Amino acid sequence: MDVSVFGTGYVGLVQAAALADVGHRVLCVDIDELKIQQLQRAVPPIQEPGLSAMIDDNLREGRLSFSTQASDAVIHGQLIFIAVGTPPDEDGSADLRHVLGVTREIASHMQADRTLVIKSTVPVGTASQVEAVARDELDRLGKGQLAVRVVSNPEFLKEGSAVNDCIRPDRIIVGSDDELARAQLAELYAPFCRSRDKLIFMDNRSAELTKYAANAMLATRISLMNELANLAEQLGADIEAVRRGIGSDPRIGYHFIYPGCGFGGSCFPKDLRALLHTARASGQPLRLLQSVQEVNETQRLVPFQKLQKLYPEGLAGKSIALWGLAFKPNTDDMREAPSRCLMEALWREGATVRAFDPEAMSECRRLYGYRDDLVLCATRDDTLQDADALVICTEWKAFRVVDFELLAHKLRDRLVIDGRNLYNPQQLAAAGLRYLGIGLPQVAPKAGLQ
Repeated sequence: MDVSVFGTGYVGLVQAAALADVGHRVLCVDIDELKIQQLQRAVPPIQEPGLSAMIDDNLREGRLSFSTQASDAVIHGQLIFIAVGTPPDEDGSADLRHVLGVTREIASHMQADRTLVIKSTVPVGTASQVEAVARDELDRLGKGQLAVRVVSNPEFLKEGSAVNDCIRPDRIIVGSDDELARAQLAELYAPFCRSRDKLIFMDNRSAELTKYAANAMLATRISLMNELANLAEQLGADIEAVRRGIGSDPRIGYHFIYPGCGFGGSCFPKDLRALLHTARASGQPLRLLQSVQEVNETQRLVPFQKLQKLYPEGLAGKSIALWGLAFKPNTDDMREAPSRCLMEALWREGATVRAFDPEAMSECRRLYGYRDDLVLCATRDDTLQDADALVICTEWKAFRVVDFELLAHKLRDRLVIDGRNLYNPQQLAAAGLRYLGIGLPQVAPKAGLQ
């Protein structure tokens, strides 16, 4: 099929590459000329395992192309994906200006019937708005005879495994009551459904709500586990033992019940705020999800609060090693990352941060620039030079195997605060380190911070 994708951000680019990889002819359009030039050289603007190679393969095979010309994309695509950003407004609602602006542009170039597929995460009712905007533009231009069909097709990609999620989806939600549109989406996604039918058809509004409901459910599991972890610390229980105990129940499972220093990224925080705004506007506030949001905002400061308690004289002049800047492994995304909350709080107290991340160093520099209290180190172990304590914010594989004797030798105060519970407390205590995880009982070190 001939497919066009408006927007070469995270969602649009991964989806375009995956569709091209199964044989569809995909044209991506974006207003950013530099980004398009880079993509034409198979250089994606995001860090995602497997994406660059997939783009390169499909560029060479002629199934994937990039352009800044919207008119070319509208002429090319039977199906036109809208995958532009929906940034949050000050009140938490999703800003639909880009979605509706692209809709008008598509309609202005239409010379034949088209199906618009909304891939962006949008509030309930957006598909109706998109259809109304397209119809108004077509009528204004005297092209009212053309048909425009609108499909809600939310994405369920996890950063760090987005390519795999796209080519091996658990389910594909298609929101539309139009039989032709449903048939087109069934044909489009047939290569992804060879082992079983993964298509779930429903109306537009239900499809839009499904996306928000999924992220809200996962965020709730994380915040609940973090609440239980904080309680476990007070009661002297081990949250990791609790996690294994409840995860073995098949009704619960192990997904998204890992305690830590909160969730971040481009989806959960933004989508949670948007859903809460929608609920308030509809007169049906979501009290449980309001608490989920509040718990997460508090949890992201837990590593800093632990440092404050251990340094009652203050953190001014302290040097803190930080492992992990991205909000999760296998990405360079620092949007609403716990590391940012920690660094900014440390800087307010007069501390210096020595940080390392396998992928997010450039992004950190872009966000914070050059400053005396931020040292971006070339390696993980370089952060330990002259550091008083170590804090871990991201569970990269590169941090899992560590020489604890080296840590004890390098860290002036022999203190490790682990926001992701990567290590065995007894092992660190045996090396003379004071180790504080999330929801873990403390084990007295053989020698350490007094």
